[in-house]
Amino acid sequence: MDSLLVHASTPYSILIDFDLLSQSGPLILSHLDKKPERAVIVTDSNVAPLYLHTVQRSLEAEGIAVTPMIFRAGESSKRLKTVAQMYSVFSQAGLTRTDIAVALGGGVTGDMCGFAAASYMRGIRYIQIPTTLLSQIDSSVGGKTAIDIDEGKNLVGAFWNPALVLCDIGTLSTLTPHFFADGMAEAIKYGCIKSLSLFEQLEKQNASDFLPDMISQCIRIKCGVVERDERESGERMLLNFGHTLGHALEKYYHYEGLSHGEAVGIGMVLASRAGETLGITPAGTADRIAALLQKYHLPTSDPAPLGTLAKFALSDKKRLGSTVNFVALKTIGDAFVHPVPQSQWEAFVLGGASR
Repeated sequence: MDSLLVHASTPYSILIDFDLLSQSGPLILSHLDKKPERAVIVTDSNVAPLYLHTVQRSLEAEGIAVTPMIFRAGESSKRLKTVAQMYSVFSQAGLTRTDIAVALGGGVTGDMCGFAAASYMRGIRYIQIPTTLLSQIDSSVGGKTAIDIDEGKNLVGAFWNPALVLCDIGTLSTLTPHFFADGMAEAIKYGCIKSLSLFEQLEKQNASDFLPDMISQCIRIKCGVVERDERESGERMLLNFGHTLGHALEKYYHYEGLSHGEAVGIGMVLASRAGETLGITPAGTADRIAALLQKYHLPTSDPAPLGTLAKFALSDKKRLGSTVNFVALKTIGDAFVHPVPQSQWEAFVLGGASR
């Protein structure tokens, strides 16, 4: 088992291995300073038939009373209405600050359950059990929780660290090729911003051939960034490479059709083309990223109008005051934040990313 300790304001462990779901009860108890009496397992309608019984049985075997909360799968559920339903279930289950919420599923589940845990009774403990590649290597790590509103993705949320993250690699075997590819976009992003060696490994090998190692590499990269900049005041912004225009694409399609990973992949290509036009990113970078995205069956372009995407991006949380913090690449493996004045933002996107 690979075990990582995240040295955050509230430290927590990340465990990476196969068959962790069946051991989730004793593993959770071994990482909590006080045993919970009750737990609510938050999961979606896709994951519940696959894994809910296993986790519930393991917790109940440890003497913990379990209440499931199942919501309709999909990004469209990532709203305050669903979180309000979680509050009701938490209350009816009798959760107190010594009890736990368990996020069992992908990024939508983890983000919402984490936000509900952060705000219920002003904060209760929660456990992340991510079951998708994207959530294992990205959204379950770092303590960001959020929901979507009409104006944009993840605009309402809180920083709230989990008490434990259990990454059961075996759950990835039930992913469709589409959702596995979705997570690969984030793995490629880590290579782009922090690790040329990971990027080259993904080019030369198939990710499925070194999956546990790839997951560990990605999580270690993110842990390092989070430990150095937990509240995203500097280096952590680099994790948003591809996300500014990627989130705008998701909003353009009303969070349907185009997945998060697909949108981020396209956003990375657009960001690199803009950087090349400005002369801050070496020529050929965007084509190299696009080739790797295509290898893992991810799109590299979209017909959505760039002018509209530029306007949507102005409501994204990457904007500070009158400046958009645009993440660009000095080279693959080395990213930096390039501030763009709001007054120049649309021309920057249209002039750079459109070529």
